[in-house]
Amino acid sequence: MKKTGILAGAAVALSMLISNAFADTIKIGVNQPLTGPVAASGNYVTNGARIAADQINEKGGVLGKQIELIIEDNKSNPTEAAAVAEKLIVRDEVSAIMGAWGSTMTLAVMPKLEEYGIPMVVETSSSGKITTSGNPWIFRTAPTSDMLADSFGPFVEKFGMKKAAFLAVNNDWGHSNTDAYSNMLAKHGVPTVLKESMDANAVDLSAQLAKIKASDADVLLVTTEIEQLTLIFKQAFSLRLPQKIIATTTSSTPDQAIEHAGSAADNAYFTVLFAPWFPDMAPNPEVAKFFAEEWERRDFEFAGRIEGQRGYDAILSIAAAVEKAGTAEPEAIRKALWEVEVKGVNSNIKFLKQGPEGAESGQNTANIFVVQVKGGKVVRPDFASQ
Repeated sequence: MKKTGILAGAAVALSMLISNAFADTIKIGVNQPLTGPVAASGNYVTNGARIAADQINEKGGVLGKQIELIIEDNKSNPTEAAAVAEKLIVRDEVSAIMGAWGSTMTLAVMPKLEEYGIPMVVETSSSGKITTSGNPWIFRTAPTSDMLADSFGPFVEKFGMKKAAFLAVNNDWGHSNTDAYSNMLAKHGVPTVLKESMDANAVDLSAQLAKIKASDADVLLVTTEIEQLTLIFKQAFSLRLPQKIIATTTSSTPDQAIEHAGSAADNAYFTVLFAPWFPDMAPNPEVAKFFAEEWERRDFEFAGRIEGQRGYDAILSIAAAVEKAGTAEPEAIRKALWEVEVKGVNSNIKFLKQGPEGAESGQNTANIFVVQVKGGKVVRPDFASQ
């Protein structure tokens, strides 16, 4: 970092330390895609954050102050995400940030966190680079692609997999997911016979699906957002694709697939970080039940609960760190994040060190669950009948 950047960051940190000490609320920035191609997901995460903040505030807040979420739209764009982060830090003087949904957006924000000295809890992004690049201001509640793949390992035998094909969106997320799952399957004796990619805006996937159909793979693992996933289900159905389809996104919701793809989504499997249809699957069923019921009480879109829990768990983690720190000063919150243990919807949140020594990022160990679409409904997977 240039000397001027260090001085600027120090000045901002000092200013925030003084202003936060006298603030009426504790400001937490929310950097999410509220418009653009992944707006649905960003709004779900934001709604989950709102539930957490309201729950905390109804119980008296933190350190005798109410939590105030400063919500900004990064427009599903990495450049915009970085600009939003700077606005939240410099103008709004937030104590911490939650964001920034996609891996490319989060990676774009990370230099700003180091420049100004602000902690960010990453609720969705799965790229391994986020926690291994040496940014000590990053703490991730969401699992990495490698963690997702490893968590899926026990299901490989249940699926009876023999050979795999992949179809993934052409970005950091898609590539890291494909590589992680392919490496994991190899360890289980399941070779990858084909890897296909697609542009995030592509609507005709017939060429890729035709290659997959002609392969000798018995399973197709897909990584993309729900809008494109719906198209894949429809086109795969038209092509009579013989492979079992497994959506490895953890963010695409089966309910949306049922709504938009109809019977074409039948028999597809989904990896999810929260199974709201079956709260007993969660490590903390009482927390999961509260969140699911509160989401329904607010009449938020039913399908969004899977992603909404990301925002809920992330805000709970930040609030717990503020409480433990005894102050809303960013550096104190960063240090306290290493000590928090939070009962979340997805997991018992605790941050472990990842990355180069002396500049580690925090990484939580998250859970993964598998559900299936059958007869137009979300059900527990029936591996035995497959």
